[in-house]
Amino acid sequence: MVLGKWFPEAYDIIMKPLERRRFEHIRKQLLQNANGIVLEIGSGTGLNFPFYEHAKKVTAIEPDPLMRQRSLVRLENAQIPIEVISARAESLPFPDDSFDCVVCTLVFCTIPTSRKALEEIRRVCKPDGQMLMFEHVKVKHPVLGPLQEWMTPLWKRLCDGCHLNRDTIELVKQEGFKINRIERFYKDIFVVIKAINKKQT
Repeated sequence: MVLGKWFPEAYDIIMKPLERRRFEHIRKQLLQNANGIVLEIGSGTGLNFPFYEHAKKVTAIEPDPLMRQRSLVRLENAQIPIEVISARAESLPFPDDSFDCVVCTLVFCTIPTSRKALEEIRRVCKPDGQMLMFEHVKVKHPVLGPLQEWMTPLWKRLCDGCHLNRDTIELVKQEGFKINRIERFYKDIFVVIKAINKKQT
């Protein structure tokens, strides 16, 4: 039995206290920077949808059918056109240089091959296009760091493959993005990353 199968059913209930206390504000502030033609990676239950204000259009990918179905309700509160499709971050069904901006929120912890996903994001994002991220990451702390390592194997089984110990900031740097800004929250466990896709034209 895969223990994580309950996760899509309970996701919104689990996240509601955090969303109300802080995450909604973080999402709203981050998505003020999403302009032009936008790709959202792993849109889940559509928590970001109401906060897009300045984009021309959003294409949101979500591989989980139950999450995708739940997200359709939030399209009613969207201020701009949003299309939700089934796709995986590691194999994006779009031509090169299709998007002005790519948004990733609380998703890179669960992507099985995160490096491949970043390669695909670089491919479909235009040169000097934006990548906006809100993620939880591995921390450099003498107690929290080892605790993340210890908890991750069980946590992955319980929470749909979520890696508590993923060093997303370093992965972003290694894959050729230029990080312009990092904001840290909750003892550095959660971060906002604003990066530019630096690639040859």
